[in-house]
Amino acid sequence: MKANVGSIDRLARIILGALLMYLAYSGTVGPWGWLGAIFLLTGILSSCPIYTALGIRTCKSEEKSE
Repeated sequence: MKANVGSIDRLARIILGALLMYLAYSGTVGPWGWLGAIFLLTGILSSCPIYTALGIRTCKSEEKSE
């Protein structure tokens, strides 16, 4: 998988995912909070399948001119 998640987007996904999972674990939110695992995983991997399907990239282009 190619990276398509930029650094700010990545940090936001990791924080949001961890927060949602903590809130689900503590019982503050319902079971839907475990969906934070998706945000956490896409943040760690720097790749989002939905971004790929929609052709979105929030990271800098890594194309090399030769």
